[in-house]
Amino acid sequence: MTYRTLTSAEIDQFLEKGYVTLKNAFPREVAAQWERDCFERLGYDPQDRSTWTEARIHMGGDKYVEVPEFAPRVWDAMCDLLGGEDRIGKPCRWSDHFIVNLAVGADEPWRAPGPTTPGWHKDGDFFRHFLDSPEQGLLVFVNWTDVVHQGGPTYVATDSVPVVAKFLAEHPEGVLPQEFNFKALLSECKDFVEMTGEAGDVTLLHPYTLHAASQNLLRASRIITNPPVHLNEPMVFNRPNPDDFSPVELGVLRGLGVDSYDFRPTGQRERVVPERVRRQQEMMRREKEKAGV
Repeated sequence: MTYRTLTSAEIDQFLEKGYVTLKNAFPREVAAQWERDCFERLGYDPQDRSTWTEARIHMGGDKYVEVPEFAPRVWDAMCDLLGGEDRIGKPCRWSDHFIVNLAVGADEPWRAPGPTTPGWHKDGDFFRHFLDSPEQGLLVFVNWTDVVHQGGPTYVATDSVPVVAKFLAEHPEGVLPQEFNFKALLSECKDFVEMTGEAGDVTLLHPYTLHAASQNLLRASRIITNPPVHLNEPMVFNRPNPDDFSPVELGVLRGLGVDSYDFRPTGQRERVVPERVRRQQEMMRREKEKAGV
């Protein structure tokens, strides 16, 4: 398979560690404007922490940008990791569904990334999970602010892809979001890192990567978004030509320790409406009511 932008070393890192980071994927001044918009929507003064009344906020949003135009290098990298743009669901957009961490755990002793960190999970609270699920082809972290050590970086278990792959292979009937035993899955992981970075950086992760929010002891402004990338069709693990496997599919096969795998779901694919969405809809309603819309 030929790649648009990622190097062989970056593909190898993705297969080994489950992620690749694209530095300066979009201009820092653009990120700064989105940060200002976020604070304006919250009604907080970015220079006055006394106005920051909530430690963590998952916001709804209605501002969208098309990834191929907004961050073309990221789009090319997505195509590299997913096997070409014809496999990616359109439109592929980012929005102002901000995940804001202003002071999570700020009054508690710092916990380094590890299995005892609370909140480990696999993304995808909106569907039943199968080994080949198309609902989330990639996990994406978009940095709208700098994300620094002890300032709320996401913790990542870099060796979790094989663990999750084996678990899902053992459950062809599918797994609802609440049915994952993340404590048990984390007990098999040994390598944990924190995703620090700068405003304008974007990290693409394998969708099986377990991760968790961390503390913001610095009470810094940490704003990210976490938009899923959908596939047009379920992943395929038994392609006749091995060169046609995407790096995401190869990550699953390596996790299972095989060159090819015949997967057939025995349960029905289904969507789930998470409580998160209900909260975001209510937040958006209040924002529009405040703005007189």
